Parts: sequence; structure tokens; C-alpha cells
Amino acid sequence: MKKILVLHGINLNMFGKRDPKQYGSATLAQIDASLQALGQELGCAVECFQTNHEGAMCERIHQAHGDGTDGVLINAGAWTHYSYGIRDALAILSVPIIEVHMSNIHAREAFRHHSVIADVARGQICGFGADSYLLGLRAAAA
Repeated sequence: MKKILVLHGINLNMFGKRDPKQYGSATLAQIDASLQALGQELGCAVECFQTNHEGAMCERIHQAHGDGTDGVLINAGAWTHYSYGIRDALAILSVPIIEVHMSNIHAREAFRHHSVIADVARGQICGFGADSYLLGLRAAAA
């Protein structure tokens, strides 16, 4: 059974409360439940992790290096655009990394158009709301 790690970054615990025009009304708990259900369908074990602390995110990524993780799905939130620490931690991994975003980062403010994670990710899925996560899980499981 493949083990997929889902990483939710800064402020994503506020899904369902934060800017529903951009992010919809689904809560992080609902997104995680949908990921768990799809993971079962796909025959994958899904572990979800959220933090608002950059060091904790890096530590969890480091842990994935040796814990049998087969793929990583990451929505780093605002860290996407400037956290070289998270980018470098991800670069240590030899498993597929799928970058996801609920909103279309390329159709938003200019600072959101650039991802420092993109060059270490196998691919990027954005703009499909909570379904971005499900599409990303399908890609990570494939």
C-alpha cells in the first residue's frame, strides 16, 4: 500500500472561514476526510499534517525521508512563494511531490504567480478548489 503524506501549510487551518471567494467553504477537516476516503479507494494510506510553523513543516518533511513515504502532496500556502527552507527540505526527498493550490495562483496577485516549490515538484494543480487536493492525490498515487 502506498503511503502518501499530505502537507498543509500556513493559514490553511482557516479554510472554511478565510476568503470563501478564493478558497470555498470546505474546512480543512472536510478536505482531509475527502482525502482519506479517496485514499481508501485508491489503496493508499493517507497521512495529513498541518502547521503554521515553518520549522515544524521542515521537520515533518525530513521525517518523510526515512519513514516509508511514497509520495507528497503539498499546499504550502503563502510559503509557496518565498520559503526556500521548505523548498530545500522537499528537494531532499526522492519521491514524487505534487504541489496543489485551491485557487489559481496564476490568476491572482503578481507575487503569487511564482512558486519556489515548482522546480522540485513533479507537477502543480491549482484552481479547482478542494478538488485540487483530490486531483493531486490521484497524481501522487499513480
